Amino acid sequence: MRDVRKWTAQLWQLVQRRREPVVVQTLRSAAAATVAYVIALRLSPEPAPLTAPLTALLVVQVTFYATLTNGIRRVNSVVAGVLVAIAFSLLVGLTWWSLALLIVAALAVGHLVRVDEYVAEVAISAMLVLGVTTVGFTAWARIVETLIGAVVGMACNLLLPPPVWVDEAGQSIEDLARRVRQLMLRMGEEAAGRIPWEQAAERLHEARRLDHDIVRVDAALRQAEDSLRLNPRVREGLLHRVVLRTGLDTLEICTVVLRVLARSFTDLAKARGAEDLFPPRVGAVVEQLLSEIADAIVSFAVLVTTHLSENAESAEARLTAELHTAAGTRDRLAELLQEEVRADWANWQLMGAVLTEVNRIIAELDTEHRTRRLLEELDRVSREQREKLPRMTRLRERLGVQEDLWRNRTGFGERSG
Repeated sequence: MRDVRKWTAQLWQLVQRRREPVVVQTLRSAAAATVAYVIALRLSPEPAPLTAPLTALLVVQVTFYATLTNGIRRVNSVVAGVLVAIAFSLLVGLTWWSLALLIVAALAVGHLVRVDEYVAEVAISAMLVLGVTTVGFTAWARIVETLIGAVVGMACNLLLPPPVWVDEAGQSIEDLARRVRQLMLRMGEEAAGRIPWEQAAERLHEARRLDHDIVRVDAALRQAEDSLRLNPRVREGLLHRVVLRTGLDTLEICTVVLRVLARSFTDLAKARGAEDLFPPRVGAVVEQLLSEIADAIVSFAVLVTTHLSENAESAEARLTAELHTAAGTRDRLAELLQEEVRADWANWQLMGAVLTEVNRIIAELDTEHRTRRLLEELDRVSREQREKLPRMTRLRERLGVQEDLWRNRTGFGERSG
């Protein structure tokens, strides 16, 4: 009874985690490989056509775009390897020196046909085919099984459509923004008092470690971008990709500026020695300003990851209000720093650097700056797509015109996938 409950609990946990990449990949790969093997048993002359499930297992990826591109490269690599093996079998047969020439030729052909990570598959296919006696029979069977596996792998995405990983990428962007916020809050609290330069240097190291977080967020965003490409369930996939990518770019700039700010704090702590990092009145304003900017960073992340228009409008309004408040605090800090510099010229460069860095973050988060950046990126990506795929672009434009005419005639509004 305990075992039944245990297995039931584990099954329920698996169902709850059905959208996680590992679970999705495992279930879809197993299903595709099994179906490919069953079909190959009927169509392939081989008694155990394992090439078909192997191909399906290698072809099926988390996203439809990756499945399509991997399937094409996989088929090309196998066909190229089979053709190389047929040529060698007709000319020299299988010997130790012909095997060496075969591997060199197959790898060279793999680079020529541009199969990327499947270059080794060209040589593997060539060796497997050349190693048997009935070359023509085996070559034909291997090609058939490869085609079966590739078709089943790509069809798996149509019957079991892959999820769109936009939510996961958005969550990773928001998590990054919250980590930046926590660091800024700690820096603000320490700026209001006396801290040793070693403690300020520790904040600098934390700011540098944010680069590792950006790498992880970038990986999640790349997966989301692939899941939006060629996905029939998604409308305006280009807009989603550009919004998330430009949002991550802005956060990356903010982390770079924050790292520079932490370095300014460290240098200032060394220069001030036993004194407070800032005078009490200035330190309180610095703490307030960093707190306001930290909240604005989180609001910016929420804005770029929000899908619904109403929520986006409220997020943009909240961000605008927070930036307006931060700008007022920045102006107040500028007046206090000007008074401080007049009284003591010793650290005027570091004082000015602090003001410049917080001003740069505010400027990067500005909604008008974000809109201009978004439009420029959309224009750039659209222009690149038109240059690479002019025929596909014209077809999409025609389909878009026909869809707009249909909506106008039927009265249906636009629906998002």
